[in-house]
This record gives sequence, structure tokens and C-alpha cells, in this order.
Amino acid sequence: MSQSPKRDSINHARRNLFRRNKTNALRPPWTKTDIEFTDVCTRCDKCIKACETGILFRGDGGFVEVDFKKDECTFCEKCVDVCEEPIFDKTAEQPWSYLAKVQDHCLTFSGVWCQSCKDACEPRAIRFQLAVGAVPKPEIDLEACTGCGACVAPCPNNSIQVVTPN
Repeated sequence: MSQSPKRDSINHARRNLFRRNKTNALRPPWTKTDIEFTDVCTRCDKCIKACETGILFRGDGGFVEVDFKKDECTFCEKCVDVCEEPIFDKTAEQPWSYLAKVQDHCLTFSGVWCQSCKDACEPRAIRFQLAVGAVPKPEIDLEACTGCGACVAPCPNNSIQVVTPN
């Protein structure tokens, strides 16, 4: 009976492939950008329990993610305050770099009058461009958008996504 050859080393690059953040995982506000979130987060759920709007949940691997389909982020800082790990940076100028993006399947692109995202947007970052003989189309003022996600849940067609800017 032959034995398989013994491996003398571990390919850490391949092993780390499974530990990395997924690129589309939205993390809580004030998460440090210079760390690997999955290396520091202990998955204790304290931030999830502290979230006043209930948008934090256990995502892939049990690591906290944000779900704007439930509600918006009010930037209350409760998730930051309860975390005992060096994950957050409250001195950051902005809580995160996420921005709202209107998808191609927005009802207005099919000629349906809808402005539910505009009505939910407190900073008034979503405006509708009027046009003669056409349904107004949404435009997002990227300078005014906080990425709070208030526009996501009210959208009847799931046409708004909060993303990391390219």
C-alpha cells in the first residue's frame, strides 16, 4: 500500500483565499479600512444586538454585515460603542464610503411614476429630473449621499443598491 507524499509546507496564499472578506459584504459604519475585518472580528454579536434599526446580521462565516432591505443606518454609533475589538475608527471623517446606486430595473425606466426613494432620503440626495412627456428619472447627488440605505427598503422594485464606489 502506498502512502501519499508528505507536504512540507502550506500554501498560505491559497489558505487565505477562504478567510478574506467577500468584496460585496457591507460592514458596519466606522469599520477601519486598513484591517482585514475577518481577522479581527470575534463574531460575538454585540454589535448586532446593539443596532437600533436591526440592519446588522450574521453573514458569511458568521461575520457581521449590513442589510439595508430591513431599514437604514442612523449612524447612532451603538455598534461601535459595544465592540471590544480594534475594528472601528470613530475619528474617521465619514462613517463609510458606501453610496446608493439606482439599478436599470427601476420602475421609472419602464415609464412608471415612482419616487419612494426620494421621499425616504433625508439628506435629499435623490432628485428626479423632470422631462416633458416622460416620467421623471432618479439622479443621485453623490456629494450629498451618506450611504445610509434609507432609500433601499421603500423601493417597491428592489432597484436601489448601496455599494462601495469604484
